[in-house]
Amino acid sequence: MQASVHEAKTNLSKLLEKVRRGERVIITRHGVPAAELIPARPASVTLGSLKDVVAPPPEDFLAPLGEDELQVWEGE
Repeated sequence: MQASVHEAKTNLSKLLEKVRRGERVIITRHGVPAAELIPARPASVTLGSLKDVVAPPPEDFLAPLGEDELQVWEGE
């Protein structure tokens, strides 16, 4: 099915339901295909998946730099 941008804005909920049921929805601008509505995929990121792979930062990781380190950092 095709829908103009105006139709898509007016009937977005109905179009999303059609997509959920497996229908292909193309949004057109001045009769030219501009976008396609597709079902969203579930997230593939698992939080904490690197827990035992990457070591935590050292305790002083966020500590202020010493004067000599700060000069190196600033290129002096």
